[in-house]
Amino acid sequence: MTTARLQRYERDGLVFDVRDAGPARGQSVVLLHGFPETSASWQSVTPGLAEAGYRVLAPDQRGYSPGARPRPRRAYRREELVADVVALADAAMLDRFHLVGHDWGAAVAWQVAMQHPGRLRSLTALSVAHPAAFRRAALTSRQGLRSWYMGFFQLPLLPEAMLRSGAWQTMRRNLRRSGLPAAFADEYVEHLRSPGALTAALNWYRGLRPLSDSRAVAVRVPTLMVWGDRDAYCDRRGVTLTERYVTASYRLEVFEGAGHWIPEEAPERLLSVLLLHLRRNRA
Repeated sequence: MTTARLQRYERDGLVFDVRDAGPARGQSVVLLHGFPETSASWQSVTPGLAEAGYRVLAPDQRGYSPGARPRPRRAYRREELVADVVALADAAMLDRFHLVGHDWGAAVAWQVAMQHPGRLRSLTALSVAHPAAFRRAALTSRQGLRSWYMGFFQLPLLPEAMLRSGAWQTMRRNLRRSGLPAAFADEYVEHLRSPGALTAALNWYRGLRPLSDSRAVAVRVPTLMVWGDRDAYCDRRGVTLTERYVTASYRLEVFEGAGHWIPEEAPERLLSVLLLHLRRNRA
């Protein structure tokens, strides 16, 4: 039997929406979405986790929950995003939990593992490499070219104008071309049309601090890295370098034929490798 319990939680006056499923007494798995996703990105993965006995918590993160859209870009710095995850775990009374992140959610998950290893049973990063590996790849491979949009999104006003152009058709078209299924592209664009949502989502990029956010801190948590070999945004180089920054058990799974949007494109394959990783790290 599954039941929803935690629908929202608060931190520093911000209110975050949460999807909570699975048995209340099961080990907990926290799922972090990326840009421009919402917690809906996990809708095809959550039932399998719940059926396997895990409690699943998937928040709409800072900027995506309507009640958690602060205006200053400094409010979207990495330490705030990490603190949001810890606050969710505290609100759900989780001592230790499994953490899974995709895209920006993976970047935050890496940071949680570096700063709060004692809170995690395991880490799973989808698509995005360890921050130090990502930065090194940006300087030594095609990753720099693939990441051009990250600099563009830090500009004021212009990114919003570009993404809204053609009655939002530009954004919708770009998402579909990158491999995101049409139904998800439509859902995410519709979500971003709400007041303040697009700017809040872009503020994740504007809050970046390239040097401090990419320090070569080792991860001491059992880690699974999953990457699609047709990823349009994240190059193989950073993925292959990631193992250097994990001192605990580490496994890389390459999904042949999959692109960047692993939770939406390949949920069954993801669920299979994820369940194996969780079972191996139940202690």
